[in-house]
Amino acid sequence: MAAPLQPCPDVSLVIPVYNEEENLPVLHGEIRQAMEGAGVLYEVIYVDDGSTDGSPEILRGLARGDAHVRILRQRRNAGQSAALDAGFRFARGPVVVTLDADLQNDPADIPRLLARLDGFDVVSGVRAQRRDTWVRRISSRIANGIRNRVTRETVTDVGCTLRAARTEYLRRIHVFNGMHRFLPTLLRMEGARITEVPVNHRPRLHGVPKYNIRNRALRALVDLFGVRWLQTRWIDRRLSEEITGEDEARG
Repeated sequence: MAAPLQPCPDVSLVIPVYNEEENLPVLHGEIRQAMEGAGVLYEVIYVDDGSTDGSPEILRGLARGDAHVRILRQRRNAGQSAALDAGFRFARGPVVVTLDADLQNDPADIPRLLARLDGFDVVSGVRAQRRDTWVRRISSRIANGIRNRVTRETVTDVGCTLRAARTEYLRRIHVFNGMHRFLPTLLRMEGARITEVPVNHRPRLHGVPKYNIRNRALRALVDLFGVRWLQTRWIDRRLSEEITGEDEARG
């Protein structure tokens, strides 16, 4: 039986999981060490995106042994954007921290992201000394440059999943497949104040990457022009406010 939920947390960690059975126990140990030192109430939401390995069983074991753990299960593999959106909707904390389950993001960076939130709504990680293949690094740099040029952005590393954001903004953004590649832009459209901090990046030790250049390039390009179209046609809901009779009388 899973441990009962703790009181409403200050921070919700949202972690998409797809076939990461070897990484999960190590990741969770690192999360506990980082968060216990941060001095905040937290929950860890693992979103199982239809894993076909032993990840579901490992997650259930983590939940039995740790009251901080919650598990969301996607009925089928729906992708990173769908998993993140599920986590955003179920998060109980006013702040959400996202990170990958493959151990390339370092949970030890989380307290620094949270501290930087003072005065901002989103803190995005910038991977220093990326530990990926040269092909992946170059393709990511090119894609990031094209994305920034088309969307008129200045995001240094949009591909870094490690970021902290206020939950209210995450729940207002437009949701679509591929959304995760444009999160800073979508959040800025909602009025979020964004800053960046350098974060650690580590090589993948177990499992295999879930994407490559071939399976994401064309889709990402289509999404890019879709986001640019959305920027030009977007309606700012913050412009609306209710006026009472007393307001009108004051003129």
